[in-house]
Amino acid sequence: MAMKTEPFVVNIGPQHPSTHGVFRMKLTLDGERIIDVDMILGYLHRSMEKLAEERTYTQNIPFTDRADYLAAMTGNLAYCLAAEKLAGVEVPERAQWLRVIMSELQRIASHALAIGTFINDCGAWHTPLMYMLREREKVLDLFEMACGARLTVNYMRIGGVAFDVPDGFVPACRALVKEMPDRIAEYEGLLLENEILVARARGVGILPADMAIAYSISGPMLRGSGVAWDLRKADPYAVYDQVDFDIPVGTNGDSYDRFLVRMEEMRQSVRILEQGLDALPGGPVNVDIPVALMPPPGETYARIESPRGELGFYVVSDGGPAPFRFHIRAASYINLSALREMTVGLTVADAIVVLGSVDIVMGEVDR
Repeated sequence: MAMKTEPFVVNIGPQHPSTHGVFRMKLTLDGERIIDVDMILGYLHRSMEKLAEERTYTQNIPFTDRADYLAAMTGNLAYCLAAEKLAGVEVPERAQWLRVIMSELQRIASHALAIGTFINDCGAWHTPLMYMLREREKVLDLFEMACGARLTVNYMRIGGVAFDVPDGFVPACRALVKEMPDRIAEYEGLLLENEILVARARGVGILPADMAIAYSISGPMLRGSGVAWDLRKADPYAVYDQVDFDIPVGTNGDSYDRFLVRMEEMRQSVRILEQGLDALPGGPVNVDIPVALMPPPGETYARIESPRGELGFYVVSDGGPAPFRFHIRAASYINLSALREMTVGLTVADAIVVLGSVDIVMGEVDR
C-alpha cells in the first residue's frame, strides 16, 4: 500500500542565496517531490514604464540599462531602434558596426555569468565561476574603455552611439577575440562531461519545442529545445545581415542543453566580432537630433536578440517630447512563465537547477 503524505508548502526566496535576484518560488511538496509551483514577482518593481512617459526620448535611455542590468548594451540598442524607427532617423554605418560589436561583447559577458552561476546551482565547485568572471571582466574593461562605464553603460544614442571608441579599443578587442576560442575549448573540456553537471542537469527541466513555442519562449531557452530561431537571422537589425554565424540548438530541451547552447553562442559571438572588427569603417558615429526629439504621432515595435531572448520595445508617440506609451517585452519575464511546467514532478534541488538554466534577470522581469 502506497503511503500518502500531507502536502506542505516551502518558500524559496525572496532572500534565499540560491535565487536569481529578488524572486520567490512557493513550492507545494509531497515529500521531496514538487506537485505545484507558484511564482511570486514584484519585489523589484520600479515603475520604469510609467516613469518613461514623463521623460524625453533621450532621457529614457538610462532606464534600459537598469532593466536587464547584465546586458545593458543590448537594452540600450533595442530602445534606440524603436525611437529611430518612430522618428525616421538613419544611423551611420560605423555606428551600426559598433552596435554589433558591443552587442556581441555583451552576449559573451552575459553568457559567461549565466554559465558560471548555473554550474554553482548544480552544486559544482567554484572554479568555473571564477574563470567565467575573469572573461566577463575583460569585456567590461572594453566597455569602460569605450564609454567610462562597466555595468550601466548608457552608450547607445538615438542616431548612433555616444562616443567613438578610442585608438586602443580595437587592438584590445582583437586580443580578447584571439584568446576566447582556446578559453571556450578549455571550459568545454572542463565541463561537458563533468559528472556533477551531467547528473544534475541532463534530463532535468525538459521543455519540449511545442511547449516552448506555445509559451512564446525565446533565446537560448527556445534554441535549447531544438528551435533554430534567432532574430539576428530571422529579422536582422543593425548590420547582422552582413555577418555569418550559426544558430546552435539542443536536442532534448533540458537544462544541460540550455547550458550547451549558451556555451556555443559564445563561440559564435567571437566569429561575429572577428567580422565586425575587420569590417569596421571610418566615419561619424552619430547624427544630430533635436534635444527635445518629437517624433510624429504613431506607434512602433522594435526587437532584438538579447542574451536572454527577444527584447522588444513598444513605443507610442503623440507628437510630444515624451512617449505617450512605453512598454518593454522582457525576455526574462516571458521565459519565466514556463518554470512551473518544467519543475512539477522534480525535487526541490532540481528546481534550483531549472531556475538557473532559465537565466532570469529580475530587473527585467519586474521593471
